[in-house]
Amino acid sequence: MDALKKQPQAPRPIHPERRAAPRTWETPPAPVPSPHLDDYQSIVGAAVIEELRLLARELKGKTVKMVNSTAVGGGVAEMMNRLVPLLNELEVTTHWDVITGGNDFFEVTKAFHNALHGSPYELTRQAQEIFLTYSEQNRRRMQFNEDVVVIHDPQPAALVNTGQDRPGRWIWRCHIDLSNPHPQVWGFLRPFIERYDAAIFSSQSFARQLPIPQYLFYPCIDPLSEKNKDLDDTFVRKVCDEFGIDRSRPIVTQVSRFDRLKDPVGVVQAFKLARKYVDCQLVLAGGGASDDPEGAVVLQEVREAAGNDPDVIILDLPPWCALEINALQRASTVVVQKSLKEGFGLTVTEALWKGKPTIGGAVGGIPNQIIHKMTGMLVHSVEGCAYQIRYLLTHPDFAAQLGRNGREHVKENFLMTTNVRRWLLLLQILLRNGLKV
Repeated sequence: MDALKKQPQAPRPIHPERRAAPRTWETPPAPVPSPHLDDYQSIVGAAVIEELRLLARELKGKTVKMVNSTAVGGGVAEMMNRLVPLLNELEVTTHWDVITGGNDFFEVTKAFHNALHGSPYELTRQAQEIFLTYSEQNRRRMQFNEDVVVIHDPQPAALVNTGQDRPGRWIWRCHIDLSNPHPQVWGFLRPFIERYDAAIFSSQSFARQLPIPQYLFYPCIDPLSEKNKDLDDTFVRKVCDEFGIDRSRPIVTQVSRFDRLKDPVGVVQAFKLARKYVDCQLVLAGGGASDDPEGAVVLQEVREAAGNDPDVIILDLPPWCALEINALQRASTVVVQKSLKEGFGLTVTEALWKGKPTIGGAVGGIPNQIIHKMTGMLVHSVEGCAYQIRYLLTHPDFAAQLGRNGREHVKENFLMTTNVRRWLLLLQILLRNGLKV
């Protein structure tokens, strides 16, 4: 029966005695050893692995430094945790450093982040001084002797060395949506970006008019990481039981930081609209990052929007709960990423890789992953999201086909091995004059 013609039905509440108290993770687990290149062969094939070794041969002995704003939380840190060991295994010596700063610095950089996504903002002299002061402190603390230095995102953008005789090549890797930046903030940052030798963006629409070469790099996921590896169903069930999630009923899930640009309040609103017609429960799972001071405020807004609804399960998880996030995504019937702005959205990639029918906001890098009605469903509003939740829950065959298509799309374009290949090719381009070819 068509979702639009279904008669509204009352939600079935989860009784309080069935809701298990969520376990708290007070300390992170022991680090998991990083996989080796050969471990990916069963997923991507032997030819892909051999190509990576061939590409790296001419870069042997070259050095790279990656710099970003946080070691835990967020997609950049997740990618660095896998990319850096793989480049080192290929004998491209790669270091990873993280900038430091006080609360005032990260409050300014978070405001810059929102403004670069188009939010209103008044750029004050004080904010500029805070940004430049901490940038100078980090520049003095760090060493930049590598052949290539890669600076990730706006927070450390001012680290770029101004000297004409600086060693190495400098790349600015931008992971955020710059399609409509705040003019003042972009005007403040742009002179720093123009000092780089190249810039990398996650979508064609983010490119800016710059006097330096620009490249398109899709972010990626690691299929062997704790967040994406295959899981036994008994573990998935155990996690659901701990959080009081009823696997006998449809589960709609959004995994993301509690950030207004991820629109978790809009997801709650869409869920409540959809549930008037289809039985389901909502899981909002996320946490914060050390460079994001707004998370606690947004989390409270989400809790207020949910009210006392027993079918809305809000999970504030620490960043080391990758296995639990993996289990929640695998337990889901439908995965949502209703972002208002999005650099790329690796949670979309994760859901597609797990073969889940996925609904995403038609913004930023999400349309590179979700081809509407082919690999997922794109939406522009709360009402549109509610409709697609209803549609997918009432058309399971179509939803299953979306999931299969989405997984193949990720395999071809968004896995870590493809990302390593892109880096090796770019390093060859930038260092061509110094390579023995």
